[in-house]
Amino acid sequence: MDSNQRRKSGINLPAGMSETSLRLNTGAGSASPLIRTISSPSPRTMSPRTISNLTSSPSSKSAGACSDRFIPCRSSSRLHTFGLPDKASPVKDGCGGNSEAYARLLRCELFGSDFGFSSSAGGTKGSGSGSSPAGSPSKNMLRFKTDSSGQNSPYSGSILGQDNGLSSESATPPKPPRKVPKTPHKVLDAPSLQDDFYLNLVDWSSQNVLAVGLGSCVYLWTATTSKVTKLCDLGPNDGVCSVQWTREGSYISVGTSLGKVQVWDGSQCKKVRTMGGHQTRTGVLAWSSRILSSGSRDRNILQHDLRVPNDYISKLVGHKSEVCGLKWSHDDRELASGGNDNQLLVWNQHSAQPLLKLTEHTAAVKAIAWSPHQSSLLVSGGGTADRCIRFWNTASGNQLNHVDTGSQVCNLAWSKNVNELVSTHGYSQNQIMVWKYPTLAKVATLTGHSMRVLYLAMSPDGQTIVTGAGDETLRFWNVFPSVKSPAAVRDSGLWSLGRTQIR
Repeated sequence: MDSNQRRKSGINLPAGMSETSLRLNTGAGSASPLIRTISSPSPRTMSPRTISNLTSSPSSKSAGACSDRFIPCRSSSRLHTFGLPDKASPVKDGCGGNSEAYARLLRCELFGSDFGFSSSAGGTKGSGSGSSPAGSPSKNMLRFKTDSSGQNSPYSGSILGQDNGLSSESATPPKPPRKVPKTPHKVLDAPSLQDDFYLNLVDWSSQNVLAVGLGSCVYLWTATTSKVTKLCDLGPNDGVCSVQWTREGSYISVGTSLGKVQVWDGSQCKKVRTMGGHQTRTGVLAWSSRILSSGSRDRNILQHDLRVPNDYISKLVGHKSEVCGLKWSHDDRELASGGNDNQLLVWNQHSAQPLLKLTEHTAAVKAIAWSPHQSSLLVSGGGTADRCIRFWNTASGNQLNHVDTGSQVCNLAWSKNVNELVSTHGYSQNQIMVWKYPTLAKVATLTGHSMRVLYLAMSPDGQTIVTGAGDETLRFWNVFPSVKSPAAVRDSGLWSLGRTQIR
C-alpha cells in the first residue's frame, strides 16, 4: 500500500505491512474480543527485539500471526527499579488502621529500603535524564531508576535493622532549648555602688542574705522578707572594697580601702575581729573551710586564720600587679588568683610559690570559678583587651578550651544544678551570658544594665543570680533550673515585683 492509500484509509501502518494483515480474532480461545493480533510480514524485516517480544497466538489461523500481549517473568524482573506510582492499599486487619505504614514496611521487606520508603509523589533518579522535583507527580511513570539491588539486597536486613529506614523516624525528637526569661524579675536601687572593675561588692550567703557594699557602708538584704539591715559604716575616711560570706553563711568578711580585713557576725551585726597586713586597699576575699584569703593592690595574698591571734599566717607573693580575682576550689586543696598583670596563678594549701602560672590571657584576670561538677576544672575570664573565657585542667596545667565573648569578662559563676555557667561583661556590650559546658553553646544573652556588669552572686538554691553595675542597680534573673526539674525557674512568691531601694 503506498502512502496515498494509507492516508485514505486513515490507518498509519508501518512500511511493508498491508491493511489485510489486520484482523479481529473472535475465537473461543481468546481472552477478550478486543485483543489484537498482528501478522508478521517477514522475519527478515523485523528487528531481533521485535521477534523476542512477540509470541505466537494459538488461535491464529496463519502461522505468522502472534499476540501483542507481553506477560513478564516476575522471577527475573526487577520491579523496584521502575518508579511506579504508589496506590493506597485498603486497610487490612491487624494493621491498626495505619495502611500506609503497613504498605511501607511490606515494600521495604520485599524490595529494600530504597524502594520501600520512596515517596509516591517525589521524583525518582533517572539513568540519563535527571529526576523530577520532589513533591510533583512523575510525568514518566516508567522512568528507569538506578539499580541499587546489589548494594541494598531485600534480604540483607531485617524489619528492625538500621537499613530499613525506620531508625530515623522512631528516634526520640530532640528536646527544645530551655527558655530563660529575658528580663529581671526584680530590681533594687543601689546608690553609690561603685563602677570599679577591681572591687567585689556583692555576695549572697547560704542563708539567703545578700550583702552589698555601698560607699562606706555594708547593707544586708534578706531575700525571704526583703528586709534591709545596715551591717556597718566604716566612716568618712574608709570605704568598702570587698565582701565575702563564709560557706556556712554566719559570718561575713569586709575588705577596706585602708587595707584592713574585718570579720562580722551577720546575724547580730557585730564585729568579731579586724586584721591588718596589707599596705593598700583589699579588693578581693575568698573563704575556704578554715582559711580566709585576701588580695590587695599591694600585689600580695594574705592567708588569715581566725583561730590564731596573728593577723595572717602566710603571704603568697607571685603577682606583679593588683590581685583582683581569688577563689578556693570546692575541696579546699587549691587557690586560684588573678591579677592585673594578666596572670592566672594556682596555689595549694602549703606552697609558698604558685604551682601553675597561666599566662595566656592578655588583660586583667578578675573572673574566676571552679567547676562543682568536675575536679580540677577551672574557668577564667580576661579584661577588655582579652575578652576570652578559658578553661583549664589544673591537674595537668593544660588549657582545655576557650571562647571569645566579644566583651570584657567581669565575673564567672558555675551552676551547681546543671553543667552550665554564667558570665557578666563590661565593655562594650554590658551583657549577661549563659553557656553550656563542654559545648560552649549559648543558652541565653541577657541585657538590661546600662553600664559594666561588674558584680555577680548566686542564690543558695542555684536558680537565681543577682548582678550589679555602675548604673547603681541590682537586677535579679532566673537563669538556671532547679535540681529536680529541668524546666525554667518560675518566679517565686518570695519575690516582690517592682523596683525598691536597698537602703
